[in-house]
Amino acid sequence: MVIRRLFGFCASHMVRNCTSKRCSTSIHGHNYKVEVFIGARSLDRAGMVLDFGIFKNQIADFIDGFDHAHHFWDQEDPDFIDFILKNSARYVKLSVNPSAENYALLLLFFIDKILQATEFNNAEGDINVTSVRVHETDHGYAEAFREDLENPDLMGHIHLDSVVFSEEILSEWKDAKMFEKLKTYHRNICENPAKSHKNPTANHTLKPFINPTPPLQIQC
Repeated sequence: MVIRRLFGFCASHMVRNCTSKRCSTSIHGHNYKVEVFIGARSLDRAGMVLDFGIFKNQIADFIDGFDHAHHFWDQEDPDFIDFILKNSARYVKLSVNPSAENYALLLLFFIDKILQATEFNNAEGDINVTSVRVHETDHGYAEAFREDLENPDLMGHIHLDSVVFSEEILSEWKDAKMFEKLKTYHRNICENPAKSHKNPTANHTLKPFINPTPPLQIQC
């Protein structure tokens, strides 16, 4: 079963190397819509795949980090990057060109990482992000699927350091250290894979994001 949650953000960018001259040579903006699809093979104690309230935590903050900001590829001219850093309080530096396709892949990657770093406490099933759909306009969208995470041709330049948020963005989150906690958790897992495999329970207690255990009004 799959559920869908809709998010949005407004941002400016340039998409270098594309055939559209306006798109590739002039700063412009979009009102993005982001559809996040979450799946599971079983339901929790409330009969849900995942409580929609949980989307208001780390996932919502992460996506909101892109809002009202200028996004730029880290391969941009250094003088241009310096100008943005000095003149825009909210900016996002990316390891990939800021196309709708790359936004979909980036969001898929990081939402997957957030879910892996979250402790669920309502008997949720094998929660995973099945796809992410990014609309730049009302006329079309790019969609990244879970299987794309295993495709090096698509994910080759996407990693834990693919997104750098400005300090202004981080300061507005519920937890300004959220992104650093996420990256630290996954780096620890990657650096100690044998230890993680032998003692998964110990790893579980290290998860930085913990959802509360809801009270049971009716015994299941």
